[in-house]
Amino acid sequence: MKNADYTPEAIEEELFSRFGELNSCREDFAALYRACVCAYERGGKLLVAGNGGSASDSEHIVAELMKSFCVKRPPDARLASSLAEMFGEQGAAIAGKLEGCLPALPLTSMPAFTSAFSNDSDPSMAFAQLLSGYAREGDVFLAITTSGNSKNILNALAVARAMGVSAAVLTGRSGGESAKLAQIAVRVPADDTGRIQEYHLPLYHALCAMLEAKFFGAAERR
Repeated sequence: MKNADYTPEAIEEELFSRFGELNSCREDFAALYRACVCAYERGGKLLVAGNGGSASDSEHIVAELMKSFCVKRPPDARLASSLAEMFGEQGAAIAGKLEGCLPALPLTSMPAFTSAFSNDSDPSMAFAQLLSGYAREGDVFLAITTSGNSKNILNALAVARAMGVSAAVLTGRSGGESAKLAQIAVRVPADDTGRIQEYHLPLYHALCAMLEAKFFGAAERR
C-alpha cells in the first residue's frame, strides 16, 4: 500500500477484501474502530486483556500502538520542544529518538500484582481490579476471549460498563456471555480456538493500522 493510500478506509477495504469471510463482523469492527478514535481524540486510552494466547494478542496490540507500526511517527511536538529547551542538543537528540504513541495498556503484564491479588483475593477479579484503577470514563476496554465466557473477562467487562468505559470484546462465533455484556462484540466466524485466534490477528492488525493512519497517516512510510 502506497503512502497516499494509507488511510483508515483503504486499510479496512483491504482487510475485508483479503478475508471475505470476516465481512460478517465488519459492522462491529467499524464500531470498535470508531470507539477507539473517540477515546484518543478525547485524550483517553485503550486497555486490553485476555488469557493464554489472547494475553499474547493483548501484548501484541499494545506494541503496535505504542510505537511506529507502518509509518514513522514523529514524537509529540510539545514534548520535543520542552526537551530541546531544557536540555539543548542532548534534549533534541532524545526527542529525535522518540516516536508518537497511541496510549494503550495491557492488563496482562503485571505478574507481581496478579500473583499477589490472586493469592490474597479472587483470581477471577484481577483484570477487574486493574481496570478499576487504570481506566477512566471515555477509555476503551478491549477484552479478547475465544470462548466468550472467561470469568475474569466478564468481571472486567462489568466494571468497564459501570465506569463509563466503552466495553468491547473480540471473540468467536457465539460470543458467549461476553457478547451479551459488551457494548461492541466483534465475533469472528469460527468455533475452534485456534481458528478464532487466526482470525483475530488480521482484525487487530488492521485496527492498529487504521488508528495509526488516522492520527499519523501523513508521516513517512517505514
